[in-house]
Amino acid sequence: MHKTAIYPGTFDPITFGHIDIIKKSLKFVDRLIVATSDNASKDYLFDTEKRVEIIKKSLFNDMRFKKNKIKVVSFNELTVKLCKKYNASIIIRGLRAVSDFEYEFQLAGMNKRLDHKIETVFLMSDIENEIISSKFIKEIAELNGDLKKFVSKSVIKAIKT
Repeated sequence: MHKTAIYPGTFDPITFGHIDIIKKSLKFVDRLIVATSDNASKDYLFDTEKRVEIIKKSLFNDMRFKKNKIKVVSFNELTVKLCKKYNASIIIRGLRAVSDFEYEFQLAGMNKRLDHKIETVFLMSDIENEIISSKFIKEIAELNGDLKKFVSKSVIKAIKT
């Protein structure tokens, strides 16, 4: 059976923690839709089009993922509607710490109530990626810190420009 999953997030910017979750997801799904949210109420470092571009460059150029397994899109609708659009039965969510779990647990429950056919799968990133967050990346970049351990070359280039 062909399994498609949605991995939604802001990815502002995409980090090695996100990429770790993508690698793990590809072990059990045939196709992964990496979906960056376009929520007008959030204050983003990069606009939606730029985030899609950076994600594609990071995944396909820097990390050399196969394009036939991953599709990168933007969205501004309920994640369960996005699942229907791409015939996905799984939502992938990454967990870094226990503090993430309560929010993610509630979100998974709400998505289940919205569409009982969709399952949420929680994945932990490897220990060296647990502490990475887009928020920290922005702060390190703002203070001219070294980002090489946290993000791909394409992200570093985009932040510098």
